[in-house]
Amino acid sequence: MQGLGPALTARRLFSLRLPPRPPRPVGSRLSSGPAEAAEAGALERAMDELLRRAVPATPAYELREKTPAPAEGQCADFVSFYGGLAEAAERAELLSRLARGFGVDHGQVAEQSAGVLELREQPREAAVLLQAEDRLRYALVPRYRGLFHHISKLDGGVRFLVRLRADLLEAQALKLVEGPHVREMNGVLKGMLSEWFSSGFLSLERVTWHSPCEVLQKISESEAVHPVKNWMDMKRRVGPYRRCYFFSHCAAPEEPLVVLHVALTGEISSNIQAIVKDCPPADTEERSKISAAIFYSISLTQPGLQGVELGTVLVKRVLKELQKEFPHLGTFSSLSPIPGFTKWLLGLLNSQAKEHGRSELFTDSECKEITEITGGPINETLKVFLSSSEWVKSERLVRALQAPLMRLCAWYLYGEKHRGFALNPVANFHLQNGATIWRINWMADASLKGITSSCGLMVNYRYYPGETATNSTSYLCSKNIKASEQVLSLVAQFQKNSKL
Repeated sequence: MQGLGPALTARRLFSLRLPPRPPRPVGSRLSSGPAEAAEAGALERAMDELLRRAVPATPAYELREKTPAPAEGQCADFVSFYGGLAEAAERAELLSRLARGFGVDHGQVAEQSAGVLELREQPREAAVLLQAEDRLRYALVPRYRGLFHHISKLDGGVRFLVRLRADLLEAQALKLVEGPHVREMNGVLKGMLSEWFSSGFLSLERVTWHSPCEVLQKISESEAVHPVKNWMDMKRRVGPYRRCYFFSHCAAPEEPLVVLHVALTGEISSNIQAIVKDCPPADTEERSKISAAIFYSISLTQPGLQGVELGTVLVKRVLKELQKEFPHLGTFSSLSPIPGFTKWLLGLLNSQAKEHGRSELFTDSECKEITEITGGPINETLKVFLSSSEWVKSERLVRALQAPLMRLCAWYLYGEKHRGFALNPVANFHLQNGATIWRINWMADASLKGITSSCGLMVNYRYYPGETATNSTSYLCSKNIKASEQVLSLVAQFQKNSKL
């Protein structure tokens, strides 16, 4: 296929199917007793031997285009060996050894850097300096990149690398592997995948009830935000007043990579129950009743593609697609969960109890009312109540918590930062896309997941088509967050009433 190059045919991209791995204990180690230690030692020696054989040596700069590719069997051996490792700790150990032992040759980098600096101080032809810089770039390429490159030429090799990166991310999350070498290898692999899955190679496909059963099944299984209950629920989500789109790679049509669900409504929705409610799907769709498009769920089907900007591109493409289908449509918004809000709030309550012995998150009148309802110190009782979903059964407590939790949530989305950007990952995603934090909605998700992860709160990130590019640039370059009057008013209330 033109544009992808010989390494990325459809068969090579997606045909590889590794056998399912047996369940393994999280965080298990390579050894525990004497017998296990001996077995682990043998496995580690096998890993070292495999890597010496499979990772191609870096040719001299002069021979870089003349050195033959390694035998296909060497890379296939790595794929086969890796696929046979059942435990996360074993795979993590192999990846750690690959990252530490087959990265950049720092001696070569130092030598080539010195050469570039020396040439800059001498009057030489530009070509000489440019070649020296090219030598330096060549020296900065880690050896394992060659392995990944040659694996991509195998049948199903890119699918394998997507799965390998998913394992690497999981191992980092579980702290089975740590350190700069592993982070660097993850970055290199992410960069390679970003090239192979760039927007030019992606096809936008719409899902309907008449789509192939396999596609509907994959869409149902991949839904991570609002799980699909049954086939009738799935039929509603792809029927009238609903749209479902996904990106597939042009080399593998009907293989969903990232999925976006849209509700076509008369106004911007303030709760998810109205969108995923249990009722028969409509038979027809009246265009006159549609004045807003609500993006209510986006799910990545391949964990190994995390960080590859598929979701951002998908939202922009779908927005344009909806504008074509409904030229009169001018209102675009998300209805998004706020994962991490409850955890953040519980952390605040805990630190307040330790440092002050009282709450500085609430006004005196709020403290008095909540204490009367819960029957104990506000910090301690709220930590217990908010750790479960039981508190929503008390109408008095729900009413008493509405004002303080709304302003705390506004501050969490607008004011809590990580390296200058929004701490909340969903907020960061939409703000990068150029959206505005438009409205925070109370009791918008009454599901168990919604109550326990975000106290039932949801937020609309509104997309103004004429402003998204400017907002995105302002956020990414200056870290400025665009927010509505409602949100800014709640932020001001937080700053006034919370004594932090």
